[in-house]
Amino acid sequence: MKAIWNNAVLAESEDTKVVENNHYFPADSIKSQYFKKSNTRTTCPWKGVAFYYSIVVEGKINEDAAWYYPEVSELARDIKGRIAFWKGVKIEP
Repeated sequence: MKAIWNNAVLAESEDTKVVENNHYFPADSIKSQYFKKSNTRTTCPWKGVAFYYSIVVEGKINEDAAWYYPEVSELARDIKGRIAFWKGVKIEP
């Protein structure tokens, strides 16, 4: 699977985990040059606290377009250390 935004491949892996229709990519599959840490946090009642990245490609910024859970509940253990996308980031085979 590939995560693509603004014609750039942000992540690519054959080992994504799908939770709630979101593909979670292994952290080592992302192209870190496109990721900028955000101060945004949200809480999921069953997964935990999500931290966000903004995506920056060719000077364009997609705020908080990727998220991850640094600590997860036992129910969400399969997505620990993985990153998911939204806000126009396309997930394609």
